[in-house]
Amino acid sequence: MKQRHATNPAQVPAMSTDDMRAHYLVPDIFVPGEIRVTYTHHDRVVLGGAEPAGAELVLTGYPEIRSDYFLEHRELGIVNVGGTGTVTADGETYTLVNGACLYLGRGVHDVVFADGLPDSGAQFYLFSAPAHTSYPTVLVAPGEGTVRELGDQATSNRRTLNQYIHESGVVSCQIVMGVTQLHSGSMWNTMPAHTHDRRTECYLYFDVPEDARVIHLFGQPQESRHLVVADRQAVISPSWSLHSGVGTTAYSFVWAMAGENQAFDDMDAVAVTEMR
Repeated sequence: MKQRHATNPAQVPAMSTDDMRAHYLVPDIFVPGEIRVTYTHHDRVVLGGAEPAGAELVLTGYPEIRSDYFLEHRELGIVNVGGTGTVTADGETYTLVNGACLYLGRGVHDVVFADGLPDSGAQFYLFSAPAHTSYPTVLVAPGEGTVRELGDQATSNRRTLNQYIHESGVVSCQIVMGVTQLHSGSMWNTMPAHTHDRRTECYLYFDVPEDARVIHLFGQPQESRHLVVADRQAVISPSWSLHSGVGTTAYSFVWAMAGENQAFDDMDAVAVTEMR
């Protein structure tokens, strides 16, 4: 488990590109045959990935979270961004196709990741937050959550948003999680940008072609910076930072939040004309 300590906005103006990437970009989410996780002290979120690559991968406890098993004091949202795979939770097996979401609540002891078929190439994105109580395990297939059509082709941000774990969907303690897919010809994932000083949000970008990149906007609205992000890389966006991005082509991303509340529309919008 790698650790990222919390930062404040006053640090950003003095950061180099390498500094920002070291603090906020998680480039090695998926490694064949491994579970890799990163602990950020922003809202004590843990994010990472499990890529079975033909093996069975067991999610263990880590000394950094001082728990005998991973979900002793936490909850977990999982989205499969690869081929069909399985997650076995306390002996019950759930099959996740590409784009499916599984919620595991506090107290689930044994968690095992595997490919659905040999060489199916499952890649499970993991997002975890502390939990004060336990809620039931729920599997949601692609398109079975709350689906919202947003944006406009004229402004290059036409997108389909799938809400999975949220206040009117799968019940959790803190986690809000879903998947957004940009339509062909659209590149902006949200604009105007916004902040929400009550929750940390992380983006996992995927379906980004090998020769394409996403320019992820970051920092305070009047002191903005950017990160250049490749396929299956994640960005940690602290509560004080705006988050928006534009790609060189259409792409998808998993968004996930944890913090003060679970209201999806709790956003502090930033007018384009106010950004610097």
